[in-house]
Amino acid sequence: MKYVKLIFLGILLVGCGESDRGKAFITSQEGGITVIDLNSMEVTEQIEVGAGYPRGIGVTADGKHLITANKTDANLSKINYDTKEVETIDVGINPEFVRVYKNEVFVSTEPSSTGKPPAKGEMHHEEDDDDDDDDRTPAKVAVVDLDQNKKVREITAGPETEGIEFSEDGSKIIVTNEADNTITIHDFNSGDIVKTIDAAPYGLRPRGIKVSPNGQFYVATLEFSDNFIVLDKNFEYVQTVKTKHNVDENDKHTGNSPYGVSFSPSGDKLYVAASGGRGNRSSLEVYDGKTFEKINRVKTGEGRRCWHFTFTPDSKDILLACGRSDEVLVIDAESLKIKKRIPVAGIPWGIVTYPKSMGSLDQPN
Repeated sequence: MKYVKLIFLGILLVGCGESDRGKAFITSQEGGITVIDLNSMEVTEQIEVGAGYPRGIGVTADGKHLITANKTDANLSKINYDTKEVETIDVGINPEFVRVYKNEVFVSTEPSSTGKPPAKGEMHHEEDDDDDDDDRTPAKVAVVDLDQNKKVREITAGPETEGIEFSEDGSKIIVTNEADNTITIHDFNSGDIVKTIDAAPYGLRPRGIKVSPNGQFYVATLEFSDNFIVLDKNFEYVQTVKTKHNVDENDKHTGNSPYGVSFSPSGDKLYVAASGGRGNRSSLEVYDGKTFEKINRVKTGEGRRCWHFTFTPDSKDILLACGRSDEVLVIDAESLKIKKRIPVAGIPWGIVTYPKSMGSLDQPN
């Protein structure tokens, strides 16, 4: 009888030969959350999170709750995916980058950033993407306990904190700080800075940060210098790698402005979303995950300002969110061919999946 039940369960799960691939969740700065069914690669749902200009997004380990950072409201939204009930949690000025780690949310806040989003429907220019400010007020990484639904502590980082990552053993928090061109390493429990890396000798404006699956490397993108740097497991500098290319003057895919970054699930490759900058088109740059030699690239066509991306849970496709062309690109992870362009209005910014998968904003449990 058990054998029969197992066969029946397998039929339910597999259907026509494939199991459920899960869902992708995309924040749009002028909207809420767009849900894409990864089986059909179609938009199936829109979830409202208020008028808070959501950027960062995360999903809890059990898939029950979505978390968004809402820039204008200075809070997080905790959304019950089944009921769509929304709870808001105050975290601080200009929250942006979200990481859900165990039962806590880590979110960067930027008190020195004065860039303001436009009103919904108002013209938004390329230069508005950058919150330039000479203020050196230290940023805070707010830590929210999801059981208590409140901020329980703050970690002081550098001015205008961007990316957040965790060491493989969970003992350290790694933070990129764009305004003073530093990467700070913090003790996980105390939040104290244990090391500061000056990125200025290698480039300007640290943005994305990602640890390799084996914990041997950390990669940080330097947006204004069109490159990224590699650190070893002890946070020592290893090398600098350029993302910009010498291209035909008619080719707008330049490799400029690297932003989101992630290793492949196996760690054999590194992917960098080069958002293109003003007047250029985005690309997805592909490197060897050990030597960091350039091995390929994906031209996005008319895709513009593609900031973040994720693998699907089965690692077969890569989804790249392109904010200035209002779309999500579906890229075959093996051939690197664009399979589909999914319209997503409202300046899509962040993207994660459930089941959780490797990407510039998340990683598997």
